[in-house]
Amino acid sequence: MARAGCWPTCCLCLWRLHSCDCSESRKPAKRSTCECIWILFCFLVFVWTMIWLYVTQIVNNDMHNFNEFMFRSQGWWLDWSLVVVTVTAVLLTYCSLLLILLLCLVLCSQPLRLHWIHKVLLCLCAAAVSLGVVFLDVKWKEEWEAVAISLQVTAPFLHIGAVIGVSILAWVLAAYYWGANSRVFRNVLLAVYILVLCALYVSPLFISSPCIMKAEQLPPKPRLFGHRGAPMLAPENTMLSFYKMVESNVDVFESDVMVSHDGIPFLMHDNFLLRTTNIGQVFPGREREDSGNFTWSELRELDAGEWFLQRNPFRTGGSQALLSQQGRKIPSLSELLAAAETLNISIIFDLRPPPPGHPYNETYLNVTLETILKSPIRQELVLWLPDEERDEVIALAPGFRQIYGRRRQENDTFDAVNLSYKNISVSEIRSYIQNNITVNLYVVNYPWLYSHFWCAGVTSVTTNACHILQDLARPLWVLDPKHYLLIWIVADCISFLHVIWAFVIQRKCSRVKEEKDAEGVLLMKIQNLT
Repeated sequence: MARAGCWPTCCLCLWRLHSCDCSESRKPAKRSTCECIWILFCFLVFVWTMIWLYVTQIVNNDMHNFNEFMFRSQGWWLDWSLVVVTVTAVLLTYCSLLLILLLCLVLCSQPLRLHWIHKVLLCLCAAAVSLGVVFLDVKWKEEWEAVAISLQVTAPFLHIGAVIGVSILAWVLAAYYWGANSRVFRNVLLAVYILVLCALYVSPLFISSPCIMKAEQLPPKPRLFGHRGAPMLAPENTMLSFYKMVESNVDVFESDVMVSHDGIPFLMHDNFLLRTTNIGQVFPGREREDSGNFTWSELRELDAGEWFLQRNPFRTGGSQALLSQQGRKIPSLSELLAAAETLNISIIFDLRPPPPGHPYNETYLNVTLETILKSPIRQELVLWLPDEERDEVIALAPGFRQIYGRRRQENDTFDAVNLSYKNISVSEIRSYIQNNITVNLYVVNYPWLYSHFWCAGVTSVTTNACHILQDLARPLWVLDPKHYLLIWIVADCISFLHVIWAFVIQRKCSRVKEEKDAEGVLLMKIQNLT
């Protein structure tokens, strides 16, 4: 038998790394079905991990909400997006390197004896990614809606990328096809490949992206609502965050309002003060007490800004100058309203009910409304979102602009909605706009998502990244339908010709190899006879 020295050195190194075997190998025989199944499994794990990496990038838009949830339940802060992306990147890197080794060995016509360590690691990779998918489906199911939206955004690019990738794969598949031992398995594999290729060729028929449109049809740029101010630049729901939002040229402040134990409406999102204040230092033992059970004088003792520098929740950094600036205290609603009137800033807020037994449990809405009416702010600057006693609010404050947090029903006459971006389709958005109903969506943080809804025609979005989205002059991409049709047809034609060429070339290489093998066998017989 021929020794390993007959092989090219690079192929020998690949084979030893792939099989974890440092001994000299023998001349490769025909590949078994088991070996081919393992290379197929490696490819599927690679694709599965790559899909999961894509999903993790999409859910990053809402990952801050998950971080907040985990902090409230566990009591310690961690940016889980870094953990998930890092682990997924490591798994994908391993699968990629192993798959490249396998494909190179196929092209070198070498055996594919995968070592048991790689088999175990591949199974662990598949299990880890599957656990991530199951967790997302069980604990955060609504994120699949975000993934579906992302596919509308990226589908044209994913289509072209998939066509290129599958076309390149033809070289490896052709090398395996002409050299495989099992005729049934190789024919089944070829049939699957052809079906996948044909599906990719016609997939644009099912792609619907709002940004495939003529440039002159692009709707106006959506307005921005600062979610709790500018929380990437300053601590949320503070006056400092409000002023940072104003500096970013955003003219609507979205906030959360609670009522203190002595009847003062103030800005706070969480039911507990642990995440956004230093309550553990000022009032030890009261960390899990409801925010509404504190008096206004107690709330004013708390620092609502230091946590931002310590945890850096959006990985945007923070300046020590924040520690010496005013505006890091928990603000009252009156303080916010006065500043909003001065700077001509609109206000929209969620009104959070007090806990059971609170002195204002039944009248918190009236207290909040009275505070607004006594403030200097003009009524037209108030976007009223709470549904409780809306008719009474309309009667007392007819100048408020009423915003509804639900879909329009058949008999509804309202003219503005505030909805989650995951709960409305592009067709619904355009239907609302055609009926002169303004649409605000929350919470949109990434330019790709903002671009999607810009093309869809939304009126405004609530965002944590107002300073980033404000700088966008146009959506990230807008593609003329005729241009996309041309790209589609050209890509499919080039891909088809490339696949045919790959199979033809690999067939010729296979014949040359067979002839050389036959000559080698004949030469060995002659040597044995002599």
